Amino acid sequence: MGSLRRRVEEGNNNKPHAVCVPFPAQGHISPMLNLAKLLHSKGFYITFVNTEFNHSRILRARGPNDSLEGLPSSFQFEAIPDGLPPSRPDATQDVPSMFHAVLNNFLEPFKKLLLRLNDSSSGSPPVTFILSDSLMPFALDAASHLGGLPVLLLWTASACGFLAYAQYRSFLDKGIVPFKDPNYLRNGCLDMIVDWIPSMEGISLKDIPSFIRTMDKDDILFHFLMYSVERNCKSSMPIIFNTFAELELEVLNHISSKVVGPIYTIGPLHLPLKQLMAHLEDNNEVKSLGSNLWKQDLQCLRWLDSMKSNSVVYVSFGSITTMTKENLIEFAWGLANSNHHFLWVVRPDIITGDSPLLPSEFFIKTKDRGMLANWCDQEKVLNHPAIGAFLTHCGWNSSLDTICGGKPVLCWPFFAEQQTNCWYFCNKWGMGMEIDKDVTRNEVERQVREVMEGEKGEEMRKNALKWKSLAEVATNPNGSSYKNFEQLINQVCLPLKHYKN
Repeated sequence: MGSLRRRVEEGNNNKPHAVCVPFPAQGHISPMLNLAKLLHSKGFYITFVNTEFNHSRILRARGPNDSLEGLPSSFQFEAIPDGLPPSRPDATQDVPSMFHAVLNNFLEPFKKLLLRLNDSSSGSPPVTFILSDSLMPFALDAASHLGGLPVLLLWTASACGFLAYAQYRSFLDKGIVPFKDPNYLRNGCLDMIVDWIPSMEGISLKDIPSFIRTMDKDDILFHFLMYSVERNCKSSMPIIFNTFAELELEVLNHISSKVVGPIYTIGPLHLPLKQLMAHLEDNNEVKSLGSNLWKQDLQCLRWLDSMKSNSVVYVSFGSITTMTKENLIEFAWGLANSNHHFLWVVRPDIITGDSPLLPSEFFIKTKDRGMLANWCDQEKVLNHPAIGAFLTHCGWNSSLDTICGGKPVLCWPFFAEQQTNCWYFCNKWGMGMEIDKDVTRNEVERQVREVMEGEKGEEMRKNALKWKSLAEVATNPNGSSYKNFEQLINQVCLPLKHYKN
């Protein structure tokens, strides 16, 4: 056994070593893990770094009889503390608090981890580069402290979101932000057209990432995103985008003119990963490795199998979105009154500080045509033929899932760049309609009926299928994302193995 272990370690020591650091939220962990799996398939040694809080959640989501111990020796997980006080073990942590923690608590434990991984007794090869989420600026500082270790940046949101965040400094310099009038949300301020972004002609303030909506000149969310994106733009290291060129071409060309380093569009990441996983045996631990922070309800897909084609509205607001009890009730009755079948993911923490209770009358009215779940395998759900449309918050992972599934969307953006994604769905990609933030049951009913029965819904469905086809072409051999990924590996990642600090 000792000689076998030495041979395994010697084999690993010849591998380039990528340390992957996602921002500690579901929507960031998933694409980072997808990219880590693709790198591993190319012969890279992977160390995936979660916070202790999220690492515990992933272990619980995998179930009591499952762990991460059966993974190959070349794919390892580590965890660092976030320095935050204890919170509900299976609920999303407070976003502003997490931004404070990233800025103030992560650097030292991450530096210690890198030093341990680089120690000759660690059993892992020396670190070749850090693959950092673009919203983890401490990774650049840690790399600098360790003698200039190379850093690659992964932007896990949309390219249009990145470009919109890059305008934050202009909003500040022009005196638009912070807002002076406490009624700015309702007095027309947000209807102002932003006329200095050529690739976003016609976009208004309400469609810009939501952290501009503040009267606080020191707002942590606004300044964190402005600082992070500006630092990305000034870095000479590559920025990787989980998108494909055909979807956001004008925006990507604009970004290329603003950043110092090269950019690589290699998405949607889950499509090449799906192709890769299809060739692995079912008992392969990397194949079964998921990033879900909630345990999935396996009944969803069995229920969909009993439904007719294009007959079900899938409803999910992602991993962070919260709403009021009144919002929840309006969505419920809008779905009920539409008379369409629906599959609705209702997270236990979707109502801040309370349980998402629905009236018994709702369940009586929707008996046999509605299913509620805590969490689903969304990629499989959106590829199921029974799904006819997706009511979504427009987070980027959900956006890519629905594009790859070829499903039209009803958009109810919550925060961050979800507003920008919504604008693109409705105004550029032709596959979405927006539900007003002050949601009413009548509007939900009307839009569900339109997307499932109406002429506009049919046109949106045609456009959705067009984008699905283009996404598949981009990630197939000789497609734009496929070729960009090969260039990233061969021209950037592998040569870094010979980089000397």
